[in-house]
Amino acid sequence: QVQLVESGGGLVQAGGSLRLSCAASIRTFGAYAMGWFRQAPGKEREFVATISGSGGSTRYTDSVKGRFTISRDNAKNTVYLQMNSLKPEDTAVYYCAASRGSYYYTQNFGSWGQGIQVTVSS
Repeated sequence: QVQLVESGGGLVQAGGSLRLSCAASIRTFGAYAMGWFRQAPGKEREFVATISGSGGSTRYTDSVKGRFTISRDNAKNTVYLQMNSLKPEDTAVYYCAASRGSYYYTQNFGSWGQGIQVTVSS
């Protein structure tokens, strides 16, 4: 059974930074691809970033490339999302997710955290 708990969200001004963390209760954490997704009000949930089990491969949606960095610490069963140069359009509920499949195929992520709010003010 996979349990994911996000932390680190909050309110930040445009141009600021936040780091999200996701603690995973997964026995074989390194066997799972991990990802971050987000859902803004009135919009569908969208992929933000994913990372392979080893941490050696990552994928980002175009709108966050160069600003966000996903990483993981397999010794701590934790995945991170460092968000820099935040924009008001980054405002959303951010979800941590896990997949036994490839990090590349975002539709395979089926285990979800409860979500955490990130609000970027202009």
